[in-house]
Amino acid sequence: MTSQTTLGKPGPGDGAPTDSPPATGWRGHPWVTLVTVAVGVMMVALDGTIVAIANPAIQDDLDASLADVQWITNAYFLALAVALITAGKLGDRFGHRQTFLIGVAGFAASSGAIGLSGSITAVIVFRVFQGLFGALLMPAALGLLRATFPAERLNMAIGIWGMVIGASTAGGPILGGVLVEHVNWQSVFFINVPVGVVAVVLGVMILLDHRAENAPRSFDVVGIVLLSVSMFCLVWALIKAPEWGWGSGRTWLFVGGSVVGFVVFALWETRVREPLIPLAMFRSLALSAGVVLMVLMAIAFLGGLFFVTFYLQNVHGMSPVNAGLHLLPLTGMMIVASPLAGGMITKVGPRIPLAGGMVCTAVAMFGISTLETDTGSGLMSVWFALLGLGLAPVMVGATEVIVGNAPMELSGVAGGLQQAAMQIGGSLGTAVLGAVMASKVDGDLPGNWKDAGLPELTPQQAHQASEAVRVGVPPVAPGTPAEVVGKITDVAHETFISGMSLASLVAAGVAVVAVFVAFLTKRGENADAGAGLGHI
Repeated sequence: MTSQTTLGKPGPGDGAPTDSPPATGWRGHPWVTLVTVAVGVMMVALDGTIVAIANPAIQDDLDASLADVQWITNAYFLALAVALITAGKLGDRFGHRQTFLIGVAGFAASSGAIGLSGSITAVIVFRVFQGLFGALLMPAALGLLRATFPAERLNMAIGIWGMVIGASTAGGPILGGVLVEHVNWQSVFFINVPVGVVAVVLGVMILLDHRAENAPRSFDVVGIVLLSVSMFCLVWALIKAPEWGWGSGRTWLFVGGSVVGFVVFALWETRVREPLIPLAMFRSLALSAGVVLMVLMAIAFLGGLFFVTFYLQNVHGMSPVNAGLHLLPLTGMMIVASPLAGGMITKVGPRIPLAGGMVCTAVAMFGISTLETDTGSGLMSVWFALLGLGLAPVMVGATEVIVGNAPMELSGVAGGLQQAAMQIGGSLGTAVLGAVMASKVDGDLPGNWKDAGLPELTPQQAHQASEAVRVGVPPVAPGTPAEVVGKITDVAHETFISGMSLASLVAAGVAVVAVFVAFLTKRGENADAGAGLGHI
């Protein structure tokens, strides 16, 4: 049987929320709803980067291996990426208010449990729960905004929502550095508990439960399993590719498994009565373009920025806090530009702001490719600020294009698609650009090493040296004379810069492709489904 979901533009009352109590006073007020969901979203976005600063302290305190520490990040990311779309469907079925509150409470409780953990195994297990509850929270937040804000204010709301995510993501290393340095690593997780309590209290008092008239009434269990397995195989392959190698049979076994899984999932979705993702959604060229644009943006931004943190800390020798402060131009520009982008998109539509944003992103990544070992903070700030200026309209516009072009009853699924696209794009960017960096370093290091007159390395030493240089760390053995240390450092930094430059140019090329994708987008046809539900 084929899906019976209607995906055209809604008529009067079509897709509008029903069984919702009226908005009275602060309860159900759009702007107060935005503040409430922003508090919850801030936790998840902050946790994406703040934990990286705590990893060395966790490793030392819990006597963990490097692989264990990597799983602190990978476990969270895997759970989040795999569960996002299914979590969005849960919100569509049971209501985004309930899903949001469960997500916030569970995320805060999992964070507290990590802080109380006495073993690395417990930390990793509770990081999985963090990812699962975060997956419940994020699409529900978008679904609440979609249902609460009238069409003419939705872009502004998404702009502020994007501002919160950008500021939290970029502010994570700064806050994490302060907490780890002056308190302990546990405080990085404990801080989510009071934030979560505030979000739950506000949610109970403020949020209204909006249910779409033709919301799904059943679950596509087979579809959930197929999609989850396919997403797991894809994300797992991207996570392990740097370790296994892109030519490894294991990498391509998981990539192939994900492809087969997605094909079987697509075939199944055409036969089930209430599919997890009605494939007719993708008949909307604008929605499909929005998903692709989000993936490309994340590849260029998150993949490219991955190396900038190593550049600041390992080449310029900055502390994590100082490195975070040097990224403030990017954060500040996103904070300022996101709401402005929302207003501009409301007036002129998404195409020009999205294309312009990706042009700025491409220019910024090209500028980052020109950074040298002695580049000053002023010039770095110019490129970081331009990157923030380019990302703001894309974060806002692509989100509105995806969510606004989906029917009201699928707003949670659309929110899950938006978040999943960003997560997969970020993982793909880190993996692909990491492979570009590794290839360039492996190719240049032997020649640079020889030209500097340094002693020849054994194959094992050369491999270890390459791994260190890929993150900007000079491979200096204990007891090495100071003069030789200087030469090794120069070679390591020069080689790292050449790899980062090439990776940044590839990221710029991805951004250029995204410019053309942006012209396929258009204003959300169904954004007015939630109009008039609250008061401004």
